[in-house]
Amino acid sequence: MMDVTELEADLARLKQEHRDLDTAIDALEQIITGDQLQVQRLKKRKLALKDQIIRIEDQLTPDISA
Repeated sequence: MMDVTELEADLARLKQEHRDLDTAIDALEQIITGDQLQVQRLKKRKLALKDQIIRIEDQLTPDISA
């Protein structure tokens, strides 16, 4: 299992890549002749990153016992 510092570093990297994909997708969608296949691939990658981000955030957040 990764330590907190490694998880936080991975989380920051994934969030940055997620934001970068947003920018790339927006740019491709603005081009009238944009490559729709490329847009779909980027969106799929973005969803996978979001899943990884959530998984890491869950590991960093302690469970609260009632």
